[in-house]
Amino acid sequence: MSRLVEQLREALDALSECDPPPALIGGLALAAHGVVRATQDVDLLIDAADADRAHTKLQSLGYDCIHRSVEAANYERVDEGLDLLYAHRSAARHILAGAELRDTPLGELRVVSAEGLIAFKLQSYCNDPDRARDLEDMRSLLHANRDSLNMQRVRDYFILFERESLLDDLLAALET
Repeated sequence: MSRLVEQLREALDALSECDPPPALIGGLALAAHGVVRATQDVDLLIDAADADRAHTKLQSLGYDCIHRSVEAANYERVDEGLDLLYAHRSAARHILAGAELRDTPLGELRVVSAEGLIAFKLQSYCNDPDRARDLEDMRSLLHANRDSLNMQRVRDYFILFERESLLDDLLAALET
């Protein structure tokens, strides 16, 4: 894990000029919300306005850009992976702005809310329904945080993606 911590710290230092600062999403963010899942890459949310600057900074650290679009970028350096998701829609910018410092197994880091993490997992799942891991992550987040989630906000995200029935199914499964 220490290698992943070093990678994350180096990336956050390189992206320190981003405003608002980057926030942890993906597998590493799950742990901050009570869900443990193995992951081998770093996933960060940054404002889309910082995309070019982040790209240049990561390349200066030796990362190769594998894919880059208006939505996201994927970088690799030897056997290290780093993914950036760009917040350019109002909902994503709201999630990024609301990210808070949390204690994580990697130290104190800005992490998106559990609701925001569910939203990004839902978006990923909608983009590729074969990604069962995202469905399982949503299920685990709902289970681990059911007493503290803002369920109206969660429901609003599912409505946005026209998947309200999926949320109802996930919630019904929690009851059994």
